Amino acid sequence: MQRVPYSPERISVAVGLCVVMLSALPRYMVGGHETRQTLLLIALAFVAGAAVLQWRMLSVSARKILPKLIKRLAAMMLAGALVMGGYHALFTDWISWQVFISHAATCGLLLHAVSLWWLRQE
Repeated sequence: MQRVPYSPERISVAVGLCVVMLSALPRYMVGGHETRQTLLLIALAFVAGAAVLQWRMLSVSARKILPKLIKRLAAMMLAGALVMGGYHALFTDWISWQVFISHAATCGLLLHAVSLWWLRQE
């Protein structure tokens, strides 16, 4: 049986990836990395475009699942902020807020993707 190349879960992960890329932008702005910033914006446009195209190919019933997954993504982003806040409070010196939000968003996306994988395995 062949899998469908688009699903609400994949779209929610793509949206999370867009959030992670947006959260990394302040690091590049402050660090003066204009080339990396430009490449990140190009990648963001491609991922967002792919997410929109996949959303348009979803069935109506699959589109109804997406808001729940986006709420789950937001909760995992908050959990990522708590995890990374605790980690940086315990094990590192103070870092800039730019680095913190980038790490927190990345941790949240990883938590979201792993939790979707665990649910799929059950």
